[in-house]
Amino acid sequence: MNIYVSNLSFTVQDEDLKELFASYGEVTSARIINDKETGRSRGFGFVEMSDDAAAKKAMDGLNETPIDGRNIKVTEARPKEQNSFRGNNNNSGGGYKKSRW
Repeated sequence: MNIYVSNLSFTVQDEDLKELFASYGEVTSARIINDKETGRSRGFGFVEMSDDAAAKKAMDGLNETPIDGRNIKVTEARPKEQNSFRGNNNNSGGGYKKSRW
């Protein structure tokens, strides 16, 4: 099961996230998402656990837990949705037409 963890302190690293969830069961991956330009943490990450029951216990047990002065939010990760405005670049909108002829 994939777990979404938000409101993380910018000092939390992948290994910290893995250790936090490991007390609930086997963590197959733990990753903090970093900004592509600066390399700085974006304050959220994803954890994958092999056992769904352990993952649910971890979500219940860790949600709203204070870590480095912030109460983290722990929920089940949802698939990324395509944003109809940003992700669809088919140029089918209105706007000023440069060529009149």
